Parts: sequence; structure tokens; C-alpha cells
Amino acid sequence: MLVSAAEMLKKAKAGHYAVGQFNINNLEWTKSVLLTAEELKSPVILGVSEGAGKYMTGFKTVAAMVKAMDEELGITVPVALHLDHGTYEGCYQCIKAGFTSIMFDGSHYPIEENVAKTKELVAVSHNLGLSIEAEVGSIGGEEDGECADPEECKSIADLGVDMLAAGIGNIHGKYPENWAGLSFETLDAVQQKTGEMPLVLHGGTGIPEDMIKKAISLGVAKINVNTECQLSFQEATRKYVEAGKDLEGKGFDPRKLLAPGAEAIKATVKEKMELFGSVGKA
Repeated sequence: MLVSAAEMLKKAKAGHYAVGQFNINNLEWTKSVLLTAEELKSPVILGVSEGAGKYMTGFKTVAAMVKAMDEELGITVPVALHLDHGTYEGCYQCIKAGFTSIMFDGSHYPIEENVAKTKELVAVSHNLGLSIEAEVGSIGGEEDGECADPEECKSIADLGVDMLAAGIGNIHGKYPENWAGLSFETLDAVQQKTGEMPLVLHGGTGIPEDMIKKAISLGVAKINVNTECQLSFQEATRKYVEAGKDLEGKGFDPRKLLAPGAEAIKATVKEKMELFGSVGKA
């Protein structure tokens, strides 16, 4: 059931759990996430980066695939199709393509420009019944993430966005051994300034479970996972090939070759949904 992410995140914030955003890269990824969400009766957000959208030939293709798969599989749980770290132009492309939710990442702009562009996109999105996420404080790559300014977070939250990603030392990809951890002081300060606003934790892969649970207790209602699913898929596929399974019978058939990876994604998604507390909350 394709919906905006607004209602599911309000419920998550009030219920002190988090909805997982799992980024998709192809049909197998999408199918694995949807089937797991349905099995566990959990709401779910399918994240699509602009790079992944391009890889899958365009946002229209992605939207059509997700809508058809949602119907063909008989999915009954709430599913949001969400643009991840969208540019200003990318947001409009996804709106036109039929996404139910967008993220405008204006964190690299001066706060005044971030506010102006976000305000415009909030009006457009809400007029069409879409949810919108904004970001303050850059979330790093393979380096230390930057902590957001709570006052800037308030200025963005006051625009009426449905969810806010605030940098609290989190990064994308694998966390280095010398990572300082999440800044709960910053998260608490942002929570105090933004009230009931569902907060978003990017870079969910590799954050210790106790930190995840504490972040949820401090207002995080959406947690993004991408790298961990990629690693699970890679490891299962490698084992299949190294065991020579692709050389047995028709083991080279893509449906067989990709099956172990798809099952591994399901296991990872299940593990995360249980950790986030979203199981049975659909």
C-alpha cells in the first residue's frame, strides 16, 4: 500500500519506535524488502538515491516497478517510496514520476537558501499529498559527520517538513574504528527545539544497538539502512560462487545466482525492523 511517510512516522514518534528506510537498487532488493515488511507487518520506506534512480534507468521506471510490485505481491502494510538525499531538481523529477515522499538535502547551502528552497518544496509536496524530509548539518561520507545547529534545525522544522535529518556525528558507509560515536547532546538539543518533529538518523549501518535504542528514545523515528544490505548481499553471493554453485546444473541462472543475496537482504531487514521496534506496527 503506497502512502506518504508522514502518518507512519507520527505513529512511530508517538510509539517510541522507528521505521526503517531501506535503499533499493534493483528488483531483487525491492522484492526482498517488501516481502519482509509484509511478513513482519511493519511499515517501511523504500529509499532511492539519485544514483540508484539513474542506474534503474530513471525515477519513472522505479515508481512503476514499485507500484506494480506492491500490487502483484498483495502488500498490505504502509510503504513509502522516498527520494534519498535529493537535489532541488531531483525532487521535482520524483514528484513528477509518482514518488510518495521526497528528501531535499539542502545542507550544503547557506541556511537562508536551505530554508527558501525547503519552504517551496514543502508547499508543492503537501499540495500533492507527499511527505518531505529536510536536512541540517552535513552527514559525512567516509569521514566524521558534522553536527547540526539546533537553532537551524528549528528554522527548518518550522517550515512544516514531515521529518528532519540532523547531523549528529553519523556518516554514510562503514564506520571507522576511531569513530567518536553519536552526539546525543546534539540530538537532545535538536529534539528540544523541534518538539514533535520525527527525526531521521542516516548512516544506520554499523551503529551499535545501544546507540540506536537511545537515539529512538530521543526522538528518532526513521533510520536509514543501505550499506548493510549491500554487504549482506555481497557476502551471500560470494559464498554461492566460491562454493561453485553457479557451475552446478543451471546455477548460473540469475534467478538462482541472485537468490542467496536476496535472502540475505531479507534477513538483514528483519534484524533491523526488530531492533527498530516496528514489527507489528503496520
